[in-house]
Amino acid sequence: MMRSAVVIAAAALAGCATGNVQIRSVPAETPAADTQAAIAAQQTLAAAKSKQAAPTAEPIVPADAPSMRTYDPWEPINRFTYRFNARFDETVFLPVSNAYRSLPAPVQGGVHNFFSNLSEVDSTINFALQARPALGLRSAGRFLINTTIGIGGLFDVAAKLNLAPASTGFATTLATWGMHPGPYLVLPFLGPSTLRDGVGYLGDFGTSYVVDIGGLYRNSSRSWMLGVGNAIDQRSNINFRYYATGSAFEYESIRFLYVRKRLIEDEALHKDEPVVREPRTPAGQ
Repeated sequence: MMRSAVVIAAAALAGCATGNVQIRSVPAETPAADTQAAIAAQQTLAAAKSKQAAPTAEPIVPADAPSMRTYDPWEPINRFTYRFNARFDETVFLPVSNAYRSLPAPVQGGVHNFFSNLSEVDSTINFALQARPALGLRSAGRFLINTTIGIGGLFDVAAKLNLAPASTGFATTLATWGMHPGPYLVLPFLGPSTLRDGVGYLGDFGTSYVVDIGGLYRNSSRSWMLGVGNAIDQRSNINFRYYATGSAFEYESIRFLYVRKRLIEDEALHKDEPVVREPRTPAGQ
């Protein structure tokens, strides 16, 4: 037995002397590093797949972004009017509209429906001028239904008959036939506007005066009461507050957003026609 062990040991020593001996070591366990590597590999694979699946799109260039410059040749007077409107809104308009909002909801709803119903007459005429007879007939139908079944427009019965309101005005009529918004304009009490929208306000008032539903607009006292009541109702449904953001560039922001909104609406009216872009501000202005 001893002799056999000696022979085996000698053979092993001989093998070590004549051959290469390889010693294998077990790698260190690094679970955190292995997990991070697996996550990185998965993210790389997912990014490669999404890049292959994503449709190719043209890169956006600065020319694609809308210009922040707005044609405002009457800026000094516009800024003065803007500050006046802010003070009037704070001292008069908001307190009155807040008191109006304290009325019961059915009362507010009835008043709002009444003024909306009166505007259907103006919408009917302007849809006809815009060569959009289907919408004109809808406005006329809404007016007839709400004036009769809706008790003078206090209830929007037409909406329950799937005749949704679609209002328009003379400013949109002018836009339909290609009139550009023109320079920016801040109207007393009414707020942001453009020259075209200002003309539109006059056109809408003229339409109401000529048609004179129920003798409401040619009587000065009734006309003033209607105007004030309509203004209070509209203000109570607008959450905008002057200088609420604390931004030093609120005037510029409101001006840009209002004019861009009007240009987008114009583009929607002329989907199949070239869009007339806003004119550049002349040098020095």
